[in-house]
Amino acid sequence: MKIYTRTGDRGETSLAYGKRVPKNSLRVEGYGTVDEANSAIGVIMAALPNEEWTQPLVLELKQIQTKLFHIGSELATPADKTVHWPAKEEDVQFLETAIDWKDQQLTPLQQFILPGGHLAAAYTHLARTIVRRAERCATSVAMEEPLNPIVVRYLNRLSDYLFVLARYINQQIGVAEPVLHQE
Repeated sequence: MKIYTRTGDRGETSLAYGKRVPKNSLRVEGYGTVDEANSAIGVIMAALPNEEWTQPLVLELKQIQTKLFHIGSELATPADKTVHWPAKEEDVQFLETAIDWKDQQLTPLQQFILPGGHLAAAYTHLARTIVRRAERCATSVAMEEPLNPIVVRYLNRLSDYLFVLARYINQQIGVAEPVLHQE
């Protein structure tokens, strides 16, 4: 089987179940941005040091990557078709539990922090901003046609998770968080 099909050479692509849409449609923009976020999470894992404390993070991030794949599939499925792996409340709860645990390990925020610090933390901030864009795309889809509301909630919570994760990574590695300097 060849990797290229030539079916998209005229600016169209297929959603799940074969419906053809322009490549700049809201759904395609949504699942494409989710895919970009998923790739950025892979970069985070590659940048993490190979230490004992990172192993649970890698397992969490792999679970998140799987859920992002499912959310991409949900965005790629026309509103009148069956979604095979819908986002569920328990997916949001998984993120909230992870956020709460990490947040308890962190010193309270005293000022605005800037993206950066250790390379893995900087990549985590980059992934966070991509997830925010994916959330905006999913919101646009939901405004135009039916979409599982948990998709938007999950992406919203995922960006929160990534913010806390970046702080946690910097703290665990012992790298100071860059802070906003008041001028």
